[in-house]
Amino acid sequence: MKNYKIFAINPGSTSTKVALFEGDEKLFSKTVDHDAAELDKFAEISQQLPYRMAIIDEELGKSGISLKGVDAFVGQGGGLVGIEGGTYPVNDILHEHARTCFTVRHPATLGAQIARKYSQIYGGGAYVVNPPDVDEFSDLARVTGLKGVYRESRIHGLNQKEIGIRYAAIQGKKYEDMNLIICHAGGGLSVTAHKQGKMVDSNDIANGDGPMAPTRCGTIPVKEIVKMCFAGNLSEKEIRGKITQNGGWVDHLGTSDARVILDEIERGDFYSKLIFDATIYQVAKYIGSCAVVLKGNIDAIILTGGISNSKYFADEITKYVSFLAPVAVMAGEFEMEAMAAGVIRVLEGEEEPKEYTGIPIWSGFDS
Repeated sequence: MKNYKIFAINPGSTSTKVALFEGDEKLFSKTVDHDAAELDKFAEISQQLPYRMAIIDEELGKSGISLKGVDAFVGQGGGLVGIEGGTYPVNDILHEHARTCFTVRHPATLGAQIARKYSQIYGGGAYVVNPPDVDEFSDLARVTGLKGVYRESRIHGLNQKEIGIRYAAIQGKKYEDMNLIICHAGGGLSVTAHKQGKMVDSNDIANGDGPMAPTRCGTIPVKEIVKMCFAGNLSEKEIRGKITQNGGWVDHLGTSDARVILDEIERGDFYSKLIFDATIYQVAKYIGSCAVVLKGNIDAIILTGGISNSKYFADEITKYVSFLAPVAVMAGEFEMEAMAAGVIRVLEGEEEPKEYTGIPIWSGFDS
């Protein structure tokens, strides 16, 4: 088998992670920081592309890294309609949906654009792998108590799928043959039921659903949000911020850093322990709900993401849920590796590439 060279790009709010792989080996990895003031000068996210690429190229040059001979470029996706999980070549409509932030306005949409631009310069293909737009929900998971309001699939799909594939390989099995509950604990918290290779139910990490997270409020009684909206002392932007940007730990404790909170707990701070323990409690409750979705047929519960590096976090959750299934800790994030691995599976013929049509996999129920 050829050791394919893959260059992965993962844009964030004020940085872009890049990595060069040759087969399974990571040859180069860098988090390229961007000046927030400079980014604010661009009216549209897509307009940041030349600025970000120039800084990436500068960092590559400093490290003596050339992109000549790279077989494929892969970017974090976003802005797309709901799609099946898999690896997608960046065709014209996918690129246009990313460029226009068709479904969501987020820097991740730059991933597909940068990948395509590099492929035009250096050759090789351009891809996205299991972008945040992956939608594999069951019909029952979509329904809410209000007609016309449906739950949507917004999950850490890239890392979750990779963790599922890796865990299955360790067990000598295929991801598609297992039932797993995977909890990604990072800046957001997603707890997902994986049924034979499909993410059939999860919490919405973007819209205030699920456990409290470092920067997100999680599920809150709806009436309280309504009261907040009509109190008149907060703008819509400020309320949205409380839900997705400065809620959760930031609102309670003034920090999103688990290490800082754990240090405060060590010093005996009651309120820090209360909020951290409440997060653990809520995560465990959502794991329990996923167990119901899978009807108790669970091969494993897996904890991943940066916060899972905390032994306290992992041990306490295990105490709550180990009666359901074995608990495995695969801490950290493997998004760069996941993007490279997805493309390599396609290039080696292990997996068929998917075609992005721009038609959502689900568009409502007939009433």
